[in-house]
Amino acid sequence: MGQALCICSRGSITIDNKKYYFVQKLDEGGFSYVDLVEGVKDGRFYALKRILCHDREGRQEAQTEVEMHQMFNHPNILSLVAHAFVDHGGKTEAWLLLPYIRKGSLWSVLEKLRDKGSTMPEKQILLILRGICSGLKAVHEKGYAHRDLKPTNVLLDEDDRPVLMDLGSMNRARIEVRGSREAMTIQDWAAQRCTISYRAPELFNVESHCIIDERTDIWSLGCVLYCMMMLEGPYDLVFQKGDSVALAVQNPVVIPQSCSYSEGLKMLLSSIMVSNPQERPNISWVLDQVQDLQSRSPNTQTNMV
Repeated sequence: MGQALCICSRGSITIDNKKYYFVQKLDEGGFSYVDLVEGVKDGRFYALKRILCHDREGRQEAQTEVEMHQMFNHPNILSLVAHAFVDHGGKTEAWLLLPYIRKGSLWSVLEKLRDKGSTMPEKQILLILRGICSGLKAVHEKGYAHRDLKPTNVLLDEDDRPVLMDLGSMNRARIEVRGSREAMTIQDWAAQRCTISYRAPELFNVESHCIIDERTDIWSLGCVLYCMMMLEGPYDLVFQKGDSVALAVQNPVVIPQSCSYSEGLKMLLSSIMVSNPQERPNISWVLDQVQDLQSRSPNTQTNMV
């Protein structure tokens, strides 16, 4: 799907014989742009992600991102509506047409709470956390890992249903490292693709003979949970001050005394954020704990994932 694409003069595009009007720019990154577009026939809004592919490797990475989206049909993983690769001027762009989720990212919601001097209710945290876990479980069951889970890569719809996005860093869950050269290759890849303040400890100094698995996502999940509780990531300030995140993640996470959430939620956070990946739980265990906390929390919605 998605080979026919036409860029027209009236601010519109055609993908797979369907026409979309440009509305406004939504976001811009190092190698990609996201625009809001409207379907001419259905009147629905979509997010159009344009990835600049500078070489064959860049095109392959974009193709991998497309394939990752196509692999899943899950309410907590962003679906792919259509896609196309367009060549012009000797360069290639990958165009990914995605659902537009109006409320935006989890990070933008947390920023608004921080600006108001407010906090996120525990039942809302559990609701969102359960959905993230459900999406991650689907990823892990397919034998993959997300590798860049963070609040800006989680979208929230109007019912606070979280949707995992930005699947470009996903790769096989289990990576066997054999030798220092392989270790350095993975370490360099992680430095480029895994956000530093949400990166698992084992990805900072990759051992010469080890196995990296999907529990890198569990660490990142813990950082996201901490962020929902404290409105900033546990290592955001470390990074902003220019201190060593690689050193900081070797120590147990410190939950501030001022944290007013339940002991059960604090214990869950501590059990997730374990520096040694072999002692870190898997996603099924975490999801079970979240559901148990929901069942013990009054007035918590449990039917939404």
